[in-house]
Amino acid sequence: MCRIAGLVNPQNTGNESAKVKAMCDALQHGGPDDEGLYVSKDNSVIFGHRRLSIIDLSANGHQPMADSVAEVIISFNGEIYNYPELKHELKLLGAVFTNNTDTEVILQAYLHWNVSAFGRLRGMFAFALHDVKTNEVYLVRDSAGIKPLYYNIQNSQLAFASEVKAFKAAGISTQGNANWPVYLLAYGHIPEPHTTLQNVYSLPKSHYLRWQKNGSYTINAYRVNTETAPVNSKELAQEGIVQALNTAIKRQLIADAPIGVFLSGGIDSSLITLLANEQIEQLQTVSIFFNEKQYDERTYQQAVLEKISGKNYTHLVQQQEFERFFPAVLQAMDMPTTDGINSWFISKYAREAGLKTVLSGLGGDELFGGYPSFHRIKYLEYLKKLPAAALSLFSLAASAGYKKISYLANNGLNADYLALRGIFSINEIAAFTGTSSIHIKDILFADSMPDKTPYDKLKAARLEGGLYMKNQLLRDTDMMSMQHGLEVRVPFLDEDFTAFTESINPEIRFAAAPKQLLIDSFKNLLPAAVWQRKKMGFTFPLQQWMAANKDISAVENYRGALAKQKIKEFKTGKLHWSRAFALFQVQGHV
Repeated sequence: MCRIAGLVNPQNTGNESAKVKAMCDALQHGGPDDEGLYVSKDNSVIFGHRRLSIIDLSANGHQPMADSVAEVIISFNGEIYNYPELKHELKLLGAVFTNNTDTEVILQAYLHWNVSAFGRLRGMFAFALHDVKTNEVYLVRDSAGIKPLYYNIQNSQLAFASEVKAFKAAGISTQGNANWPVYLLAYGHIPEPHTTLQNVYSLPKSHYLRWQKNGSYTINAYRVNTETAPVNSKELAQEGIVQALNTAIKRQLIADAPIGVFLSGGIDSSLITLLANEQIEQLQTVSIFFNEKQYDERTYQQAVLEKISGKNYTHLVQQQEFERFFPAVLQAMDMPTTDGINSWFISKYAREAGLKTVLSGLGGDELFGGYPSFHRIKYLEYLKKLPAAALSLFSLAASAGYKKISYLANNGLNADYLALRGIFSINEIAAFTGTSSIHIKDILFADSMPDKTPYDKLKAARLEGGLYMKNQLLRDTDMMSMQHGLEVRVPFLDEDFTAFTESINPEIRFAAAPKQLLIDSFKNLLPAAVWQRKKMGFTFPLQQWMAANKDISAVENYRGALAKQKIKEFKTGKLHWSRAFALFQVQGHV
């Protein structure tokens, strides 16, 4: 895993290479082991790279990398887990390899299969390819959107980078996106494709951008090559889940650098830990605990640790650590978010333990119905039958939960999502930002189209996986882990595992209690204490800690009567910390 950046068809001002170097310098935290620069013969393509070496730690993994005859150049961020199988297949086709990296496999896959190669990759990736013969450039992003990739197109020039801050650092795009506070106050994050900078966008997952030498470009979807028949039997579903998840974990344990697992004590991380323990000796795990008993998961962590061999690195996190490192957490955010603090801390401790890559349980809730939204989604169907005017009146409710219902007066999946997970209502955002509710609606829903799919658990899965996980959990996990030079792998999002899970009849996949199918598939492995416990997300005592933080809780840091009122409510425990944190980033900090 690494960080990448580049310029294509750059304007000849004489400092293009320096700009790419500046972008890479801003990304050094994500690639501390090595750096490289590629400049094409005609100076029209410049790729930069910062390396975090995981597979083939030798100098052979230096990037940007060319194939054996320099027909294609790549700057690659991520891991290709099925590269040994692809390498074998490509050798039979006559491909010549000069090193043991997965990077070279991408080069040969493109040379032999062109753009159809993208759908054959299993992994997490964002990369840029320069086809020297055609002088075309491709930007490619993985099917789950695990690895970030941003681009900017201005004056017939394409710029790209792994983080938004790189564009600003190089002076490529410095104008702020005036709408980002609206997005943050509505979503708690900046939803794709938007960013905090004007004309800088996120490349969609499962897509590639093709840039031609004349400066024209297209953005196309690619198809992931997974073929699964419908699964209508619980027994077959459980067998398939066991097989596919074991395969995913086996793939993702490939590394030439120290590897471990995040162990929180929840079902997903416990399961990943126990399955990984069956495949490698002396598994290393990283855990966090708190003095605040309602957040302390040591009992469940210990139930798992008693079943595995290896070393557990456990850390007590207290208010004083939060206060000490909070400025560093804010600085690590590539874009404002109400999530990621937990990922920053546990990634810090994992790296200090000597690990360079870890497995995470992220994705299990989204695939198997682990969130309250999977139950609540059915109520949206009844609410949507009300006239839009009636739905808008919910914005006047006292309860934050009822206020969110007013989002249903608008069309589209985003409105459904905000009704379930929104931070503030449209009227509140208008008051915070000093504009009108109509203007806020235009920003959030100008391009929204009605969504006619049923309000069932499949729609909840689309909302949680396609919006919450993609826009917030994956992005924040990547940013916060890479801030410490740590790679986080997510076996639940393995392409084949995801495809199999989505082929299961929804009545089986979401039957009974939340995640029951996943639990039943591994009931003989998971400790009863883990799967019988009440669900609790991997979170910190932030309600107390942020209330005690003098910057967040200082009413004088905020502008406007409503913002000051909300912070007063927060200090008395009547406002959730995520809402206060969003306001802080919009008004108190930024």
